[in-house]
Amino acid sequence: MSAVQPPPPHSPTPDADTHIGRVPGPVDEIYGEFDLSTVPAFAGGFINFGYWADAPSGRPLTEADRIATEQALYRLVLREFGRTEGRDAVEVGCGLGLGSALALNEYGFGSVVGLDVHPDQVERARRRNADARAAHPDRLDYRRGAAQRMPLPDASVDCLFSVEAAQHFPDVPGFAREAARVLRAGGRLALTTFFATGREAARALPGLLPTYADGLDLAHVADEVAAALAAAGLSDVRIRAIGESVWAAYDRYLDQVPELRELWPRRFLTAYEKGLLDYYVLTADRPDPA
Repeated sequence: MSAVQPPPPHSPTPDADTHIGRVPGPVDEIYGEFDLSTVPAFAGGFINFGYWADAPSGRPLTEADRIATEQALYRLVLREFGRTEGRDAVEVGCGLGLGSALALNEYGFGSVVGLDVHPDQVERARRRNADARAAHPDRLDYRRGAAQRMPLPDASVDCLFSVEAAQHFPDVPGFAREAARVLRAGGRLALTTFFATGREAARALPGLLPTYADGLDLAHVADEVAAALAAAGLSDVRIRAIGESVWAAYDRYLDQVPELRELWPRRFLTAYEKGLLDYYVLTADRPDPA
């Protein structure tokens, strides 16, 4: 996709709380008092469906296997950056912050900032990763910030990543513009989550999946997200589907856990098989004028 010139830069105040406003109701409920990280389907605290390409197939899946797939999804995204040593990164929608800590510990970033729109998640992330923050006081931080209003200066990070959060973003073009603003020239964005396969599919999803019906998940269309990144001035936008390594194995895990066997999340596989949604990895670069 061809790039266009990004909008003029601006630098928001480092204190994002005054700019974020009210957290949307469904997001507030699920990530606030309810705390989605305590649900058995998201064992381990990473809160994602997982990347199952290397999950064992010849025996029953365990909780340890489930957690490994959640970590594998982060690694899949972080590998998109190539060189990471000493570079500055931000995670948008960091949840409990375990992925940000993994990025710092395994990929050698110079610094990682985890942003989340929900203040409860930011506090949980700070508590959950207290030892890592103490060991790296100048390299790991968690702040409140919205995808469309990041509390970061212009051109301040080399790598921006987001793992299973963009389905909640209320303003994808706003997120794309912010990504273009905070990335340095030559920097890269990498995100992964599930999106609708088209406009008609987006209209059908609320009838199948409760999270779309109640507004927790927003039926963004994959190609439209990619187009928003290009329109914001990011270049070489790439998108690939990885659903074949997500949905069937995740459903197999649910089927093996008695308390999960009859729950509605198994409809995600149905939606995938009907062609309504898929899981995607998107990457895009901030052009280097030189």
